Amino acid sequence: MRVNKYISEAGICSRREADELLVAGRVTINDAVVGMGAKALDGDIVRVDGEVVVARTLAPASPKNRAIYIALNKPVGITCTTDQTVDGNIVDFVDHAQRIFPIGRLDKDSEGLILLTSNGDIVNEILRAENGHEKEYLVAVNKAVTDEFLSAMAKGVRIHGQMTKPCRTRRIAKYGFSIVLTQGLNRQIRLMAAEFGYRVTQLRRVRIVNVKLGHLKIGQWRNLTEAELKGLLPQRTQW
Repeated sequence: MRVNKYISEAGICSRREADELLVAGRVTINDAVVGMGAKALDGDIVRVDGEVVVARTLAPASPKNRAIYIALNKPVGITCTTDQTVDGNIVDFVDHAQRIFPIGRLDKDSEGLILLTSNGDIVNEILRAENGHEKEYLVAVNKAVTDEFLSAMAKGVRIHGQMTKPCRTRRIAKYGFSIVLTQGLNRQIRLMAAEFGYRVTQLRRVRIVNVKLGHLKIGQWRNLTEAELKGLLPQRTQW
C-alpha cells in the first residue's frame, strides 16, 4: 500500500496532507526517510514525526464490517456536500480511499464534529428527529449571555415558520454558551439567537449522541470505535 494512503486510512490526515508530510521529509519507514510514491509493506513500521502510525480497522474483515464510519473535526470554510464541483467540498477535503458522504450537515461558517460514512442505510436512522439524538454545540456570541436569553432559547424559538423543540442551554462564559439540540434545522442556532438580538461569532459542534469531538484537531479525522458505533447505531443495523 502506498504510504500516503496508509497514513490517511490510519486517520492521521487526508491523503493530500500525507503527501505534504512526505515532501517535507517527516515520514519514515523502518527508520528511513521516504518520499512520494513509497510503499508500506506488511510488517513495516511507519512513523510521522517519530510517532508510530497504527493502521486502524473497526474489526476483522467480514462483509458486515466493511462500512466506513469516521468523525471529522470540520474547519470553517468546508461545505458538507458530495458535489465535487463545489470548491472546498467535504469529500475532497477528507480524501478517503472509499466513497463516503456526510451524515447531516454543518454550516460552512461552523466548525467541529461531523460524521461521514459509506453506509447509506443508517443515515436516516441517525438524522430522524423523532429518535431524539442529541447534538451539542459551543457557541460564542457578540454580547453578554443572560439568564433570560438562555431560558428563552431553551423553551423554543419560531424560525422557518415553526417552533424549535425545547433544548438544553448553559452559560460557559460571559459571551458563550452551550446548547444541546435534538433537531437540525438549517442554520438553527444562528437564527434562534438572532431572534433575541444576538449574533453568533463562532459555533463548534462537540458531540453527536455518544461521539465526542475530544482532542481531535481541526481538519483531522478518525475512525469511530466499536463502542461508539454500538451507542450510535440502531441495534438492527448491520455495520
